Amino acid sequence: MRDQAGNRRFRRLGITTVVVLAIAGMNGPWLYRFGTERYHQYVINKPEYKAANGHWQVVEFPKEYRQDTIHAVLLHTGKVLLIAGSGNDQDNFDAKKFDSRIWDPVKGTIKKIPTPADLFCTGHTQLANGNILIAGGTKRYEKLKGDVKKAGGVMIVYNENPDKPMTLKAGTRFTGKANGKTFVSMDSVLIPRAKKVFDKKTGTWLRNDPGYGRVNVEAPKEGTKYETGTQDNYSIQGLTGADGRNTYGIANKLGMDKRDFEGIKNAYEFDPVAEKYIKVDPMNEARWYPTLTTLSDGKVLSVSGLDDIGQLVPGKNEEFDPKTKTWTYTKTTRQFPTYPALFLLQNGKIFYSGSNAGYGPDNVGRTPGVWDVDTNQFTVVPGLSDANAMETSGTVLLPPAQDEKFMVIGGGGVGESKVSSNKTRIVDLKAKDPEFVDGPTLEKGTRYPQTSILPDDTVLVSGGSQDYRGRSASDIKQARIYHPDTNSFEQVADPLVGRDYHSGSILLPDGRVMFFGSNPLYADKANTKPGGFEQRIEIYTPSYLYHGSRPSLSGGPQTIARGASGTFTSPQAADIKKVRLIRPSSTTHVTDVDQRSIALDYTVSGDKITVTVPKNKNLVTSGWYMLFVDDDQGTPSVAQWVKVP
Repeated sequence: MRDQAGNRRFRRLGITTVVVLAIAGMNGPWLYRFGTERYHQYVINKPEYKAANGHWQVVEFPKEYRQDTIHAVLLHTGKVLLIAGSGNDQDNFDAKKFDSRIWDPVKGTIKKIPTPADLFCTGHTQLANGNILIAGGTKRYEKLKGDVKKAGGVMIVYNENPDKPMTLKAGTRFTGKANGKTFVSMDSVLIPRAKKVFDKKTGTWLRNDPGYGRVNVEAPKEGTKYETGTQDNYSIQGLTGADGRNTYGIANKLGMDKRDFEGIKNAYEFDPVAEKYIKVDPMNEARWYPTLTTLSDGKVLSVSGLDDIGQLVPGKNEEFDPKTKTWTYTKTTRQFPTYPALFLLQNGKIFYSGSNAGYGPDNVGRTPGVWDVDTNQFTVVPGLSDANAMETSGTVLLPPAQDEKFMVIGGGGVGESKVSSNKTRIVDLKAKDPEFVDGPTLEKGTRYPQTSILPDDTVLVSGGSQDYRGRSASDIKQARIYHPDTNSFEQVADPLVGRDYHSGSILLPDGRVMFFGSNPLYADKANTKPGGFEQRIEIYTPSYLYHGSRPSLSGGPQTIARGASGTFTSPQAADIKKVRLIRPSSTTHVTDVDQRSIALDYTVSGDKITVTVPKNKNLVTSGWYMLFVDDDQGTPSVAQWVKVP
């Protein structure tokens, strides 16, 4: 009996073994991946690995607080403003569902913020009072060529009457004098009065120069038969007498071509304390994809963007005065592609690195150089490698900012090109004859690299994709630390989430870095499934926070003027080796012209550290900053917020 029972047990064991082996044979790849993933998780969570490479953590908001974040700004309250607007979602736009969130990375709290307009693809920057200036956004979504059902385009409307302007409401009908076809305006348009031209020599009036406006029109019905092939003059239905004679339209071809995004003039200040948007005067030009850059006098320069009829603003730049809350055109004009990377230099001029985020001719405004906004003098900076692949590249002012060295990272060809660059290019603008030289290369051609300056004078470079908007599953899940002192990259822990178009990163006051967004075109390598928006946040904790205790910083003034000093307390004062003043980030579309790290002189006495802010107002623009101290291990303190008035 015992032998029979033993035989039965042996048979059951044999059958079980065969079944297990069969299952393993069928699921071997899965079991291998499962085991590999478990081992990978084990490795990256080991203390020694974190101390050498840092660590990534995914943060997922509760469902009711998730949004398609396009823009992110660090506020002087330590919280982060996350702006979606319509979030690149036509349904949200049509439903006027515009979102913003306030996220507290310390407490983990999230708050919904009423959003007054579609701030999708707006521009933003930090103001001296701590508010965030936000200008531009979306008036209308693009329509690709196959989606355009009604013929249409731009109508130029003229007014030859010098005595009064004309306003035409949305829905105004224009009829071609030669083609006989009728088109309807999609928006209202104001046409200024004509200007009288006077000849001082003869004392006579020579002529009237017509005022003009532009408006998008489309056929009242669908179909190609409503297209026009040539330019025509258009009469305006409903206007009679002198108004009918003085006011008319002229349009070139009105067809079924692609319609680009259109911008808005709206401008707001976001108050971080009240946590609300405050409306200010609108810009003179509508802008979608503009860059906002602080100038020497504290005013803010607004540059580029698509206007209210979907055309690139033709070099008409303007300045916002924080005192009067109004906008004024600059004396000169200069055209750039959308979201140009424009940085204030210590001499008050503007450096354009060549980085941009997309729209505009491939042969206009793409050459890097130093720009004097007042005189419009533009000095070209030569030597840029892969100069035809600067779209979606990133530019960062290397720390410390006093050195005035910039790094341009990756990039791609114009438009939806498959071309991408693995180059980094570095320029020293303090050199006698500045020119770009190549820095260390990236492993792959990289569009949309996210860059954040760290308190230890290094730069975190992460993410991006090899192809346009992550096509063909080309997201790059790699992170590198750039060391300016050795001009080299150090490989660190790889991110867990792919980040391409509509993504960015921000240094937090505790020395960690948050990542947001990603908007791939497709969800699969074969490019057959539409992509989804990445709504998760990811936090990178650099290795310097795994080296044991960190220095602390307390007390001291909340305000330090340029050229003045302030004294803080730190029990680790004797070990402090660096003091840095870092301007908080305001980032979107691989563009963050706010972030910079300024080296401060300091003295130590006992447990007291006295720091001195540089005098140069172009190096240290007015506003709120994070004050970090680093110890001899390169470990930073938690930042103290300091205002430079």
